[in-house]
Amino acid sequence: MAENMFLFWGSGSIPCWKPMIVLEEKGFGGYKNKLITFSNKEHKGEDVLKLNPRGQVPTFKDGDIVVNESNAICEYLECTYTDKGTQLIPTDKAKRARVLQRMHEAAANMQQKLVLDLLYYFFQTKEEDRKEEEVAKKVEAAKEELDRWEAYLGETKAFVAGPDFSMADVWFYPFIAFSVRMGLELEKFPNMKAYYDKVTARPSIQKSWPPHWKEEPAKFSPFKGRI
Repeated sequence: MAENMFLFWGSGSIPCWKPMIVLEEKGFGGYKNKLITFSNKEHKGEDVLKLNPRGQVPTFKDGDIVVNESNAICEYLECTYTDKGTQLIPTDKAKRARVLQRMHEAAANMQQKLVLDLLYYFFQTKEEDRKEEEVAKKVEAAKEELDRWEAYLGETKAFVAGPDFSMADVWFYPFIAFSVRMGLELEKFPNMKAYYDKVTARPSIQKSWPPHWKEEPAKFSPFKGRI
């Protein structure tokens, strides 16, 4: 099956990393793929655009079927290949409800508060134009969000939606890993630190780890000393 799959992806992209984790968890390692370079605008190349008119990655093919949005790819793989590899969305109603809740909670809140509101403020605002009161407000919102997930992990003592690794972890973990690269100090969040170490050791994470993260440290760590 993996031989009929093809993924265009970018290193370090959270949207790309999520379906890559799912592909490994479902046992589809070895799928065909192309690593694109954002700085060269390869995501706007003809080979991507003919499958994805938005010129974005991830862009995914399974035979003749094309699925482009990150979360859609994850759900497509789980729904289509439920019997393969790790079951990422449970069939039990109560467990499924908890996983779905945590999936969409992570997608909405971690993306907004850590990436769009805080990280992008540093990326898009010149240092001389940054307002400390604005930074402090955004940092506080990010801390509150992380405290919420710290509490969840304190309840489960395992993964974000319960005792088993699930799609909720696929959608949550990359935000934490990216934040750690940006300087997040997990010693302040002991439950999250234990979770991060455990999930990082999973084969699916190791096999899909962003290659440039292995090669060089982050050039910018805006979270360091703040969160």
